[in-house]
Amino acid sequence: MKKYVVAAIGFLLLWMVSVNTSCAAGAPVKGEQPVIVIDPGHGGENLGTEANVSFPGGIQEKEMDLITAKAMYEELQAFDGVTVYLTRDSDQDLTLKERAEFAAGVDADYLFSIHYNASEDHDQFGAEVWVPLHAPFNGYGYQFGSILLRDLEEMGILNCGVKTRQNDKGKDYYGIIRESYAREIPAFIIEHCHVDERRDTSYCDSVEDMELLGRKDAHSVAKFLGLKSEKLGVDYSSHALAEVDSGNTVPITIQDTTPPSLCLLEILKTDEEACTISAHLLAQDQESPLLYYAYSLDGGLTFSERYAWPGTDCLSGTADGVLEVELTIPSGIQPHVVFRAINMYGLWTDSNDYLSEVVFQAPASSEPDEVRESAVETMKEIKYDLPQTKEENLLSPGHMMGIVILSVVLIALLFGISCVITVMKNHHRQGRNR
Repeated sequence: MKKYVVAAIGFLLLWMVSVNTSCAAGAPVKGEQPVIVIDPGHGGENLGTEANVSFPGGIQEKEMDLITAKAMYEELQAFDGVTVYLTRDSDQDLTLKERAEFAAGVDADYLFSIHYNASEDHDQFGAEVWVPLHAPFNGYGYQFGSILLRDLEEMGILNCGVKTRQNDKGKDYYGIIRESYAREIPAFIIEHCHVDERRDTSYCDSVEDMELLGRKDAHSVAKFLGLKSEKLGVDYSSHALAEVDSGNTVPITIQDTTPPSLCLLEILKTDEEACTISAHLLAQDQESPLLYYAYSLDGGLTFSERYAWPGTDCLSGTADGVLEVELTIPSGIQPHVVFRAINMYGLWTDSNDYLSEVVFQAPASSEPDEVRESAVETMKEIKYDLPQTKEENLLSPGHMMGIVILSVVLIALLFGISCVITVMKNHHRQGRNR
């Protein structure tokens, strides 16, 4: 009889645990319903990036973050059984500590920090999510980031992965994650896309675009928590989360500090008249997946814009090892080809080089102006713009006008000097005659 009572109590306790977690199919929460804090990044004198030149009149990141955060807040409010807060709803300065303290003050289960990205050389594109270093918060971040990045992939935004970054003290590099972790709150940074790269700007160059991203964020959070909404007519209560070991950091999120271990270029065929080069590029990285590649036609002095490495999945850590490429070379140059393989953390390795023995010269009637590349089963159109040489500009109309004006000025100056000298000589002679 006793063992049946024990079994019954055990079953009852198990049932109570499942009932007390309102998001039983989703991420764990502390209370009967989840409490979410949305943190629009920057604000006040902290402007964030100002590189979004595609927005009419320009816009600062702090404004973009607030637009997206407010849309996320309104959409998430439409879900049943969730409490949502904003750290700021206007343009105000807040320290990272103040943001984390606000989240702790409302007993938040999770904090989501809203941002847009830009890179130093304006050559990166795609979305990424930054999460805490340590378990179990790291695993929660990976589960949320997997949902959001898949949703953004469906829009066409490149998935750049769920990542961690460590400072020189072995703690989280990003202050909002570090300050929130100190208060036992998982915080995740959403970098929606890059505002300074042509393949991303179309996703953030209007208020409507930014609001759409905010609504996407809200639905990703709802999936993460297993929420439903009668108002919106959606039910994510059975949405499955990525499997993680709650006691350990998810391996694919661990920061990679080394470049790809291999980048080998093999030339398959050259056609100087057709101005084409066919090649294989073999690259490997054991620590993180390859994310981008670029190429150079001048021996590595300058590189093309970056392109997504084919077959890459930054959530599973996989990528195709071989890139098949056909380049159409601009007529009139002697190509010196180098490729660059770039991993998920922006570290790269350059390939061996190939220097053509001849200048590629197309027939005058069919001179190419595009570079075509095919990667496995993908064919894209790309353009390689060579810098204009000084000789090409030397006799332009602007230069000719400048030379004419300068010549007139010099002639007038010489004439004036000649007149002065003549007057002085005459004056000197008159003085001697007195």
